[in-house]
Amino acid sequence: MKPPPFGYRAPETLGEALDALAEAGADGKVLAGGQSLIPLLNMRLAAPPWLIDINRVAELDTLSVMPETREGAVAPESPGGGAAAAGVRVGALVRHARVERSDAAARIQPLLRQALRYVAHPVVRNRGTVVGSLAHADPAAELPAVLALLGGTVDVASAQARRTIPASEFFAGPLESALRPGELAVSAFFPALPPHAGTAFAEVARRHGDYAMAGVAGVVVLDDDLRVISARAGYLSVAATPLVLDLTGAVGHRPPGSCDWAAAAAYAKDQVDPEADIHAGTEYRRHLVGILTERVLRIAATDAVQEVSHD
Repeated sequence: MKPPPFGYRAPETLGEALDALAEAGADGKVLAGGQSLIPLLNMRLAAPPWLIDINRVAELDTLSVMPETREGAVAPESPGGGAAAAGVRVGALVRHARVERSDAAARIQPLLRQALRYVAHPVVRNRGTVVGSLAHADPAAELPAVLALLGGTVDVASAQARRTIPASEFFAGPLESALRPGELAVSAFFPALPPHAGTAFAEVARRHGDYAMAGVAGVVVLDDDLRVISARAGYLSVAATPLVLDLTGAVGHRPPGSCDWAAAAAYAKDQVDPEADIHAGTEYRRHLVGILTERVLRIAATDAVQEVSHD
């Protein structure tokens, strides 16, 4: 299978890339890892007149972790709040595999490694990019759900301006992001966990590496007395965009061992209305939401207890 004809630009600096995108406008597509774009081209599901290949823009190939340990990390500030939170900043050319193998990134934000292990197969993770996955905005992908759950952001730039888009506004619909013509997603920021927090990720697919029929990322936070003060989950493959639910009210301010995790799972099932497709029906996806929510929250709570014991 061969792609339709297209023009090709290979800028070597960010400025050149933004100028090329400005010239292409709505007719331009960015090529980074290409793990989603190239199959779309080959199947003639996309036919952009211009491809802007950013693989030579070295300044986009950066992975920053601040700080490099969980100690001293702070919770993300609310919009308009105070100083920037600690976390992991991933440039537009950073491959899945690089983030997955980064011990520093896993220490400050373990959900990244936990989720990336479910992304396709190693050969795809060696080429695919984290920011590219976010820009593709597939509601069945793992990283959009993680970014949404953590309250992360995407930094975008054009030849005229730069802006930062919260995850809650970045995913506009299936395969649709808030990127405008001429804009490039240059980096994504995954905030660090607050103290006494635990995480977990799980999904169900017909085969490992296939798109999930349902998937859940979870974060549970405890206070100094080992009582749950926050239980939240992010979902993939159950809505048109990544879905985030606050399940704290369903489990109450109790120690993890006495929390009613099944009640949280039941609440989550009531909040989702997934569509049926060739992979799974509505009721089966809803059933998976319940099973995975309870499993993930239990594991995350156990992880949080262990974090407290290590402090």
